[in-house]
Amino acid sequence: MSDVINLHAAKTQLSRLVDRAHAGEEIILAKAGVPYARLVPLAAPAPRHLGFLAGQVELGADFEQESLRPLAEELLRAWE
Repeated sequence: MSDVINLHAAKTQLSRLVDRAHAGEEIILAKAGVPYARLVPLAAPAPRHLGFLAGQVELGADFEQESLRPLAEELLRAWE
């Protein structure tokens, strides 16, 4: 069962409540005794795998030719 904490009390105990939520507890925040919000731990982000779109995405010929060529000397100087 989750604890119900009024906002006034939660303001003074926020750090402790966040620690409890991080440990897996669910804390219900109430305003004037009425449930208002829920404090729960964040789910761990899913790991990202490089190359997951390999073979599914094609780049146009103009991308390879135009986008990857070096900048002209005058443009390089303008950026410096």
